[in-house]
Amino acid sequence: MKNYRKELWFDVPTRRALINITPQVEECLKESGIKEGLILCNAMHITASVFINDDESGLHHDYDVWLEKLAPHEPVSQYRHNVGEDNADAHMKRQIMGREVVVAVTNGKMDLGPWEQIFYGEFDGRRRKRALVKIIGE
Repeated sequence: MKNYRKELWFDVPTRRALINITPQVEECLKESGIKEGLILCNAMHITASVFINDDESGLHHDYDVWLEKLAPHEPVSQYRHNVGEDNADAHMKRQIMGREVVVAVTNGKMDLGPWEQIFYGEFDGRRRKRALVKIIGE
């Protein structure tokens, strides 16, 4: 069995962002040479997420509004975690959106549905962050 590992790095200038990383993960799959197996892609920060969904701007807006209703950033004083910090909401948003995805690989291609794309969700940006791509198989 072969394995492959690569970190994808992001410079996110805003507090929150959704970044389509499908092309980078596809490139990792090509680099790996693996034709049959599994891809694990996970956020390596506790205030970020990796998830699969549609790459549609209306949906991205709806996510932002929905997440802000569930875990509003302000007032920052509403969270105990925010003593000396201001990112408690980002931890909660990550919990909702999830840490990782696993995608099957068949004939050297990711088994994604017609509209499925892989996203890195950043909820406490403004500094360098990363996601891990790990691929195992033959």
